[in-house]
Amino acid sequence: MLATLGHVADGLKYLATARRQHASDLLTAKQLAFPHSVALPHGLEVTWLGTAGFRFAYQGVVVWIDPYVTRMGLGDVVRRRVVAPSHAAVDRWIDRADAVLVGHTHFDHAMDVPVIAARTGCGVYGGGSLEHLMGLHGLADRATVVVPYHDYEIGPFKFHFVPSVHSKLQLGFRVNYGGELTCEHLDEMIPQRYRCGQVWGIALEVAGMRFYHQGSADLLDDEIRDRDMDVFLCGIAGRRFTPHYVQRVVKALAPKLIVPSHFDDFFQPLGGDPKLSFNINLTAFADEVHAASHELPIGVLEVGRPIGVSSSV
Repeated sequence: MLATLGHVADGLKYLATARRQHASDLLTAKQLAFPHSVALPHGLEVTWLGTAGFRFAYQGVVVWIDPYVTRMGLGDVVRRRVVAPSHAAVDRWIDRADAVLVGHTHFDHAMDVPVIAARTGCGVYGGGSLEHLMGLHGLADRATVVVPYHDYEIGPFKFHFVPSVHSKLQLGFRVNYGGELTCEHLDEMIPQRYRCGQVWGIALEVAGMRFYHQGSADLLDDEIRDRDMDVFLCGIAGRRFTPHYVQRVVKALAPKLIVPSHFDDFFQPLGGDPKLSFNINLTAFADEVHAASHELPIGVLEVGRPIGVSSSV
């Protein structure tokens, strides 16, 4: 009985701490809203779609990185249910696509990509697991298995892929759902079958501005050849399992601005009030950035709200 009461007390204490952290992170996000002093080139529009997903639009061309809009529930993962992309969510959130770039093939990065490609006719770029996933949907011909550091071009966009690694979310020892995606049938695709596959950092250049996207909080320091990036799109989920992640990646890229991503609760539907993950700690991330570089500004984007074009940045 006493042990049970102790567990209840511990649980209540954890919930109280989590609520305080959530309130702190919401305040931090508001305080670090994308700075008006940073101007994007005329005509360039950038939108954060939550998780590690971004939309870039310039001169009528739209490129996406890791778009995930289906937002399955946590129960689907716990119960290991077969899941499928939501066509309704794709119709609502994906207006058009000329290319989709994928950093790895966990469900919160790649699940919606085949539906987007089928709907828009675009090509997709990533590793062998992405090609396999596209093949399950009968779309393998739309997939380009990238060559590291090779420059690809879509209209005014130029991009290349940098070998990387995923953060070891299982207490720092193992990557969740690691290895290659090998499932042979869509009716077997539970969330756990969306294996990580090859992991990439993505360098993208458009309108004279250089972006670097890191979808998971780890890196191969010696593989990064891009420096003095204008904007670093920094996935921060799992960084506590990567020693000195922020310090290392800031040193490697020397960015002018850091934009955090993958700190929202991706089991919640898109839209409405912001819903942040309870275990990411955006406030501590800001402290880590300032410890790594006092001069480096942080800009937090609002999900679904574009910056550039009509905004006053």
